[in-house]
Formats: sequence, structure tokens, C-alpha cells
Amino acid sequence: MALSLLAVAPSVGGLLIRGDRGAAKSTAARGLAALLPQEGGHSAPFVNLPLGATEDRVVGTLDLDAALRGEARLKHGLMVQAHGGLLYIDEVNLLPDHLVDVLLDAAALGVVRVERDGLSAAARADFALIGSMNPEEGSLRPQFMDRFGLCVDVQAPTDPRQRAEIVRRRMRFETDSQGFTEQWQAEELRLRERLQAARLLFPSVHLPDALLSQIAGLSAAAQVRSLRADLVMHRAARAFAALEGRSEVSKADIERVAPLVLLHRRDPRLPPPFPSPTSQHPPGNPEPEAGQPPPPPDFNPQAEEIFAPTSNAAPLPVLVGKGAASSGSSLGEQPGRVIRSVPTSPQSNAPLHLPDTLKAALGRNLGGEFKLTSDDLRSAIHEPVGGRRVLFVVDASGSMGVAGRMGALKGTLLGVLNDKARRDRAALIVFRGTGAALALPWTTDAAEAEAVIAAVPTGGRTPLAHALELAAELVNAESSAELVIFTDGRANVPLTAGSDAWTDALHAAQALKNVSALVVDTETGRIRLGRAAQLAEVLGARYSVLETL
Repeated sequence: MALSLLAVAPSVGGLLIRGDRGAAKSTAARGLAALLPQEGGHSAPFVNLPLGATEDRVVGTLDLDAALRGEARLKHGLMVQAHGGLLYIDEVNLLPDHLVDVLLDAAALGVVRVERDGLSAAARADFALIGSMNPEEGSLRPQFMDRFGLCVDVQAPTDPRQRAEIVRRRMRFETDSQGFTEQWQAEELRLRERLQAARLLFPSVHLPDALLSQIAGLSAAAQVRSLRADLVMHRAARAFAALEGRSEVSKADIERVAPLVLLHRRDPRLPPPFPSPTSQHPPGNPEPEAGQPPPPPDFNPQAEEIFAPTSNAAPLPVLVGKGAASSGSSLGEQPGRVIRSVPTSPQSNAPLHLPDTLKAALGRNLGGEFKLTSDDLRSAIHEPVGGRRVLFVVDASGSMGVAGRMGALKGTLLGVLNDKARRDRAALIVFRGTGAALALPWTTDAAEAEAVIAAVPTGGRTPLAHALELAAELVNAESSAELVIFTDGRANVPLTAGSDAWTDALHAAQALKNVSALVVDTETGRIRLGRAAQLAEVLGARYSVLETL
């Protein structure tokens, strides 16, 4: 239905399809191209935008061949080529942000403006934009996700009968593609005619003013702050009414399209339910293990509580040292590929971009003698390269509830995430009870991370060794990852029955010796074991104390 709405009204601003790999995201998108209304007897174009495309390739640029002949002509980019059809981006979450912004602007306005090398032109680019992505490979930035009008989450079917039918049809197509096409031709024709009729009806579809309150109420109930949601819902409801052959929108139409509009806009900072690790120990104050100080009076480390973050007074120290640290700190100094150029002066220290400098001179000297001047000089703007990868490992055991430690820890984490660069990715491991869990997979979305961190409960024992083993798995799978561990080091859950919990933790730390790491000591009180400092020494990590933050 979302694809049909987009075919009727490209002005809804595009469709984002999220889902598992192999869930037919791209197959559905390509199928829409065959159903788009045909103009002049020609099929609607289907343009696939590759991830490696430059901005000139997408937007358009000076036609260099024409310039050499003395003609001022702009070479259209992929957006103009997709006019009247569909522009599809697979793995849109991996596309550079500046290209996503340009694409969404053009999709919403139906026009692309090209300003290149002293020439300016506008061209119609009325296309349906579809982006697909696998959330496991990273999320789209919230401000860009909001720019997509509609969003659908898809999964491969789990019903064995549906899966068998998919395979059956696929095999039938591979065996006799012509016969398969003829079998469905009549149904495809009916759907194409329905889309064409709805497209013609859409401009005259009316939405009664009284229904605007319903639209606003649905957005407010989902705690959506962007007014774009209300505008998209208005257009989508009109498109749905047009599909039904009606010239006026009803309340049911709005309710039908609202989930497609609000799915990806709901405020992610609303606390999600957080699974509580089961404990094999009964409630109550457990007997301290040998070598462990007794817990504070009237404190039950098994009790579960969610502490609100408190503001931190100072930032975490910068990670420097082995492997990822040294390379991560210099990431900004390694330029990515050139995405565009800007005018520069001879006095500038910026490196000259020769191809665009020559193109600017050709555009200015059309039909005359070629001459290069300072006005033609262009410097390159490089695409930012990938940011840092930081894995946070957080002790959420019962002892963290003493003296507001968990609130301070959460405040420190949120401070770091709010200060992170655009392409930095973070992940979060939480350990408590009898094990460790990945509470937040790798993400660039600070709001998503904030929601998870704020909802982390505190209580239970301290399975430090389990957390270090899980951390080793994650950093080994993510190149150049860095590690930040918040703990008091008071491990009391062994990896195997009968072994020593602290010895297990030190042994697990050995697997992380080559990772750039920082250990933040959360231990407080008069009696301190200093185990976090010992852990930092084994890891070869930097050491800091939470109280100083």
C-alpha cells in the first residue's frame, strides 16, 4: 500500500523500507517501476543510485564535451533521469548524508536546481524515491529519517506455506518467464490503471478542515515533534482516498495511513521495556564472598531500581594508545573522496582541485581563447570518512546503586554521546545478575542510545568476566573499535561453577590487551579494593575515577 501511495503522490516525500536481509525489499521496489503510469507510450524509468555515486553524478554538472565545442550545456544527473519514474537506493543508510539531503529535497519539490561551474539551471525531477536498508548495518540519522514521508518495516514470512509459495513462483518464473508474465499480465494492467486513475484524481481530492485535528492528535499522541508528519499524513490520506476512487478524505483514511507516517518518527527516547536478567540467587542480602567487603547497611544489591541520569562535571579523557586509538584520533586528517568543489583564492592553503578548476575556466571561455584566471580556482570538499567506534561496558550490579553512582554513570555516558561526531558509532554492554547482554547494538543515533541508557535497571551481582568475554567478541568483529569500561571491579560471578570470579575476569581481560581502552573506576566508600585499577593494568588501558567526572 505504501508503494501505491507513493506512485499516486510522489509529493509524500519517498518511502523507507527497513527489514532483514533477504526480505524482498529491493524486489518490491523494482516491481513498482513496472506499474507506474506510462507517458508517451514509454515505460517509466527505473534508476538505481549506486552508493559510490558522486554529487555531480546525482545532481548534474557541466557537459565537458559540449564545453570544448563552445556550447554551454548542463549534463543531467540521476535525479533528472528518474523524472516520471522511480529512483531507488539500496542500503540508503550507507549513503553520504549530503546526498540523502539533496535527494529528499528534489523528491519533495519535483525540481532539481543545478549550479555548477558558473552555470545555473533547473529541471523537472518528479520521481518516486525509495530507500531500503537493513537496520543491522547502522541506522539513518533521525533528521534524514524524518525526511522520508513513509516508512515500512518488513520481515521475511515465517509461515511455511507462504515461504513455499514464494519459492514456487520464483522457480516458475525462472523456468518460463514469458508464461509467468502472461499469467499476471491482466492483474498488473488493472493495478496500473488504478494507479493512473488515482494519480489524475489526487489533485482534486479534498480533506475537510475538521479532520486536521485528528491528524494533529495522532502526531501528538506518538510524541512526534516534526510538523512534516502532519503534512505527509495530509497528502497520504488524500492519496489513499484517490486510490479508493473518492474525492473526499474520511477519518478512516487517516487512520489507515497514520502508521506508515508515524512509524519512524516516534520519539525514540521513550523508555523501552528492558529485560531483567534472571538471578539464580534468592532475594535478600547475600553473604559476601571471601575477600569482599560487606555491603553498606540497609542496602539490598539484589533489589532492582532505575536511576535517572545526573549531569557530569567533566568529559571522559580522550582515548589514546594502541591500535584503534592512534588511528581513530587521526581519522579526520585522512580525506575521503571529493564530493564537490568551491571557489578558492591563490592565497588559500587549500589544495587545488584541478579538474573542476579547468571545467570552470572552460565554462567561462566558451567560444573564445582558453585562459585560466584566479576566478576559476576551485578547492575540493572531501567526504568525511567513518568515525570512531566506541563500545561501552557498564556495570549495573546492585553496588552501583550506592551514593548515586548509577545516576552519575548514566550522566557521563550521555554527555559523551551528545558530544560525539556525526559518524561516530557507539554500542553498549550491560552486566548484572548472572550475565552480560548487548543492550544497544552499534548505532549513530544518540537519541536511541539515550533511551536505552536511561532505562537500564540496577541490581543483582557482578558478572564482570562475562561482560569482558562478550566485549572481546564485539570488538574483534568491529575493526578499530575502542573500549570504555565502567566498573568497581568487584566481580562475584564466575564463568564456571567452582572457579574464582576475579581470576576469571583477569583471564578474560587478556583477550582485550590489544584494544585501546579506558577503565573508569566506580568504587566508592572507605574500604576500596582497587580492582578497577588492577583491571586497567592488565588491559594496558588508561585509568580514571568516576568521582572526578
